[in-house]
Amino acid sequence: MNMRLCAPCLFGLEGPLSNELKHMGMKDVMAENGRVRFTGTDLDVAKANIRSRFAERILVELGSFKALTFDELFEGTKKLEWESFIPRDGAFPVKGYSIDSELHSVPDCQKIIKKAVSVRLGAKYSERWLPETGATYQIQFSIMKNEVCLFLDTTGTGLHKRGYRPAQVAAPLRETLAAAMVDIAGYRGRGDFADPFCGSGTIAIEAALAAKGRAPGLLRSFSAQSWGSFGKNIWKNAAEEARAREFNGDYHIFASDIDEKAVKIAQENAKRAGVEEIIKFSVADAKEFSRKTEGGVIVTNPPYGERLLDIGAARELTAAFMRSAKRLPGWDIYIISSDEDLEHTVGMKAQKVRKLYNGMIKCGYYKFTNKPGVRK
Repeated sequence: MNMRLCAPCLFGLEGPLSNELKHMGMKDVMAENGRVRFTGTDLDVAKANIRSRFAERILVELGSFKALTFDELFEGTKKLEWESFIPRDGAFPVKGYSIDSELHSVPDCQKIIKKAVSVRLGAKYSERWLPETGATYQIQFSIMKNEVCLFLDTTGTGLHKRGYRPAQVAAPLRETLAAAMVDIAGYRGRGDFADPFCGSGTIAIEAALAAKGRAPGLLRSFSAQSWGSFGKNIWKNAAEEARAREFNGDYHIFASDIDEKAVKIAQENAKRAGVEEIIKFSVADAKEFSRKTEGGVIVTNPPYGERLLDIGAARELTAAFMRSAKRLPGWDIYIISSDEDLEHTVGMKAQKVRKLYNGMIKCGYYKFTNKPGVRK
């Protein structure tokens, strides 16, 4: 059965996520602000959950309609075929948001949607009271400019939770953002890759996973694995297909940090991810960063004032690192930073600047290059 599906993502990642879903063979892929819509089967749901590096979760879209009143919200919700997914004993909590709409009270909208689904399922199953003792079918709603969209969440815990990072140091990057930074930098496992501010190792680990073609969701479980409405073996088949896509190579991935404790945590995280053998970790000062090879890519997240250090100290550290990095011939340097004056700070004009979000912090993703013939 083909379903309308939706993959929410961090703002700025719509392009990489669209390309990823198309590469997986998904149909009708269409990017919107903060999400990508597509169509697929239950097997596609499993594939997207297991293999997506950039999506936050995978939702089944039950339907959409306009609602200016609670009566319209109730009736529109009740018309949808919830019984196609939710069984007699299924638990169906409700959460969501409302933006620029007449129905602005989220708690009231939750209650109305819950009641409408209960009435629909009660009638279908001839039950006056639904036990909700079975598997969870999380209902999500979005109301934007009075347009209601209703979804079932197949993922559970967000997809950025890969399962390899229970331990972390201060100011970690979300795994999905780190994966997108690696992708935008064009790293596919060839040449040298380095992160001189590695912290808990997220960027280097995501680079290693991408280099090996290893699906990021193989270490975890998903809500829809317990849904009876999905095929019995789809998750097993999707996982086997993902493992068959892996490959091995000669990789040169380097991760370092001045904090010895952070490096130890990064090594432990890499071991959990199964990529510790292809990342070379070291304790080193980024201000003295150097490499012997000519050419490579640096992807890094230096400390900045919102989370670590004060603004002045953060700028001084980043500038000192760039003084060292600028001496490396043929290297591309990608830095994510909330410092709007980063180019002035490092004394170098970026070739490209892309807007990304690290949590709720708006950042620029800056590309600098030392390649011959590129204007500095």
